[in-house]
Amino acid sequence: MDSQENAPVIGNAVSPSEELGNSEVMKEEVASQPVEESAEETTPQVEIPRKVYETKAEILERIREIAHGDEAPQKDEVDYLKTAFYKLHIAEREASFKAYVDGGGDPEQYQITPDEQEEAFKAEMGIVKEKRAKIFKEQEAEKQANLTKKLEIIEKIKAMITTPEEANKSYQEFKALQQQWREIKNVPAEKASELWRNYQLYVEQFYDMLRLNSEAREYDFRKNKEQKIRLCEAAEKLADEPDIISAFHQLQKLHQEYREIGPVAKEEREEIWNRFKAASTVINKRHQQHFEGIRAKEEENLARKTELCEKVEAIAAEENKGSSDWEKHTKQIIELQAEWKTIGFAPQKMNVKIFERFRAACDDFFGRKAEFFKTLKDSFKENADKKRALIEKAKALQDSTEWKSTADKLIALQKEWKTIGMVPKKLGDQLWEEFLGACNKFFEARKAAGAGQHSEEYANLEKKREVVEKLKAITEEAGDNIQEKVQALVEEYQAIGHVPFKEKDKLYAEYHEVLDRLYKELNISVAKRRLNNFKQNLKQVAERGEKFRQYETLKQEIQTYENNLGFLNASSKKGSSLIDEMNRKVQKLKDDLNLVKEKIKAIDAENKSQQS
Repeated sequence: MDSQENAPVIGNAVSPSEELGNSEVMKEEVASQPVEESAEETTPQVEIPRKVYETKAEILERIREIAHGDEAPQKDEVDYLKTAFYKLHIAEREASFKAYVDGGGDPEQYQITPDEQEEAFKAEMGIVKEKRAKIFKEQEAEKQANLTKKLEIIEKIKAMITTPEEANKSYQEFKALQQQWREIKNVPAEKASELWRNYQLYVEQFYDMLRLNSEAREYDFRKNKEQKIRLCEAAEKLADEPDIISAFHQLQKLHQEYREIGPVAKEEREEIWNRFKAASTVINKRHQQHFEGIRAKEEENLARKTELCEKVEAIAAEENKGSSDWEKHTKQIIELQAEWKTIGFAPQKMNVKIFERFRAACDDFFGRKAEFFKTLKDSFKENADKKRALIEKAKALQDSTEWKSTADKLIALQKEWKTIGMVPKKLGDQLWEEFLGACNKFFEARKAAGAGQHSEEYANLEKKREVVEKLKAITEEAGDNIQEKVQALVEEYQAIGHVPFKEKDKLYAEYHEVLDRLYKELNISVAKRRLNNFKQNLKQVAERGEKFRQYETLKQEIQTYENNLGFLNASSKKGSSLIDEMNRKVQKLKDDLNLVKEKIKAIDAENKSQQS
């Protein structure tokens, strides 16, 4: 049960002689009243769901209302506002740091920007703190004053008990003291129970001394019954109140009123109290179930948040072999952070702890990520400097006409390029294009020089054809100096340089056909012909040496282009077209190489046939 009921409020006092026969009944009646605890002690301490604030500005507005308004600051709400504010504040700061690092900023150079809202929040919290301290001091002083007043009332009632013969005369004064007691509110909690027991003790003793007639007592009982039935009805209606928190607080007020009403007839006392208690049980059960639901939801939230902590800790523990791993894990953690924000509060004793665990795992990951990218940035800079140095060397060689030695140097630079580590892709493509441009400028110039040689060969072809035509014309002539003319044309033919390889055999056959006919007709001696063949062989040896050098040059140039192809990235449209162009160049060079190779074979075959 709750606290013991107050002594009955008696309407009219009677003479001691009239009430003498009823004193034992009154004593038994007061002693049998149900014992209650104070409403202040029975009110369960539960956590009331709070408003969810989306921005720091909303929280700041509310703390200002508390700081400058008339309402007394409540500790639970102030603590909740502080926690909510700094949760948003820390989230903003972490987002700002991440954006700075992702944008290429140096984590060690990051500066925290002063937050005007935080400064304003701190200032308002200072005012609230002072306000709460003042209110607390005033409340404690008031409780002490109330304690003193109630102790004085007890002493006065106690004094009344020492003079039984004056009890009836003191009854109105006693009723006034009861009214004063009800009007005096809070006292220090540690004194409340003992104070109430002493008060009830002396009130009961006072009633024991009263000598009231049965009519007055019945009147009081009837009036008290009416008041208690009204409270029972009010308590029963609370079962339909949709706001269970409001219903619970209204019930506490009804209990306070019930406690202050005097007793009813003994035979009705238990029935009325059971009715009031039954109505109270309905509200208390709903209230208990409501907060059990909240606690169950908070436990569920704690389990979900614990699972998220474990996931973040597992991700943070994974090995990151490169930037792609860091970015993949970053995306996963950001998704978990977003999910965290959708989960409500955990139980109050664990809410801060679980958040600190989650934040510690996130901070550990992002701290190591920042350190990795700082180290990677230094490595990128070192690699970029090395590649720029190679570009400068390649540019210094790009205009050289020393084809063989310069080609070897550029190929060596290309091999060295391959040994240098990574740089950011955009910068890497830019540096590679610059390096490749310098290399290509040299090799294209060398190829152009080779193209001039082909033009010269076609010019030589025309000259040799003219000589062949002149030899054909001699076969129609007659005279003594024909042999000298033939010899002069042969020397002129041999003095002319190389011709295109594909025309060489045809021209050679035509030249020797007309020459053999002339030798036969002119009866040139075999010795003379052998001498001419010897001279021809000397010329072919020189020609073979030149062809061999040309073969080696083409072979080296093909190798250079194939090396360049190894550096190209076909992921972009520009890179793909550049690869196609270089492949066409390589194929053209391979065709030229095969042509030179066949020319060398033809020279060797001709030398062999002549020697036989």
